[in-house]
Amino acid sequence: MRYLTKLVGTGLILATVTACGSQETMATHPGSGGDSAAPSGSISTSPSAVPKPPANPPGVSRFDFPPGSTPVPASQVDASALPSGFPHQVNTDNGGTILNLRAEEGGCGHALGEATEQTAQHVVVDLSETKAQTGQMCTMDLRYPVLSVALAAPLGERTVVLKHSPPR
Repeated sequence: MRYLTKLVGTGLILATVTACGSQETMATHPGSGGDSAAPSGSISTSPSAVPKPPANPPGVSRFDFPPGSTPVPASQVDASALPSGFPHQVNTDNGGTILNLRAEEGGCGHALGEATEQTAQHVVVDLSETKAQTGQMCTMDLRYPVLSVALAAPLGERTVVLKHSPPR
């Protein structure tokens, strides 16, 4: 009897999950089954209705440079203090007041970027990574996220000096 109760309960849960999944598919993908028109109140999936992604806010990582960001010329980027093989792509956004930088992170760490010095000649950006928690198992992968660092004034002709600090 106990086995039958568990079997019926599992069957009801499976039927509910399956039914919910098929309703979501029909609502988000009109024409995939059932009524060809999207139900009222659903979100349109036409390309013109897709909102433009927001600018990459400072302190938030992503893996692609924001659309519309402008690459900083290689002659304006000093990456000599970075380890060999470390990425050194830099773009500007928001009229030059935001630097978008390609960083490196791995395992349980997360990339960090901070403008530590801003003069009329250069902007120093310190790239680092968070420390993994002690005793935590982490993967051995490398990721190259894009970080955003806010500047006090537009970059203009200033040089971007990239430095690397040990994990914090």
